[in-house]
Amino acid sequence: MSDACLFCRIVAGDIPADVVSERDRTLALRDIEPQAPTHVLVITREHYADLSTLVAADPTLVAEVVAHGAQVAADDGLEAYRFVFNTGSQAGQSVFHVHGHVLGGRPMGWPPG
Repeated sequence: MSDACLFCRIVAGDIPADVVSERDRTLALRDIEPQAPTHVLVITREHYADLSTLVAADPTLVAEVVAHGAQVAADDGLEAYRFVFNTGSQAGQSVFHVHGHVLGGRPMGWPPG
């Protein structure tokens, strides 16, 4: 855990969050600045800075994050959704703790935006 990391502090219970569901190694919570009617973040309980770091360290956990995201979408009744990982500041990552964004509930055009 990093004391400076927002998501580590949420996992530790130091900062409140709108938690949607929990699993042993992941946590799903509503984004505080939603970009769609459903905008849920799926985070790892253990700190990994980004997706590349997680893939190198624990590929099985990547699958758990994706499975948790699919369950969040199903629980919200989404037939179609987007699941996005931003890796690095140039890709839009602003919290450097790996997390996937489950987005849905409206048409999701391409390119994203």
